[in-house]
Amino acid sequence: MQTILHRNFVKKFTKRPPKIQEAFKSRRNLFLENPFHPLLNNHPLTGDRKGQWSINITGDWRAIYIFKGEDMVVFIDIDVHGNLYR
Repeated sequence: MQTILHRNFVKKFTKRPPKIQEAFKSRRNLFLENPFHPLLNNHPLTGDRKGQWSINITGDWRAIYIFKGEDMVVFIDIDVHGNLYR
């Protein structure tokens, strides 16, 4: 599976603490090996985020992505749970 980082994702990602950046890279690698590994808690979103999916980065941090075709995802957002789901 191919992953792309949307420019808005990259903008937010570069402002995150190094610990969160490393945690995302680790979880992205796990996602590439097994997108539905239990640690990721990979699930579809609802409401105004319908069509988007979320994976856990750390206890409160999430990365949001969308599917582009069968073998490509685009990560579009990264933030703490409370900021993403208002």
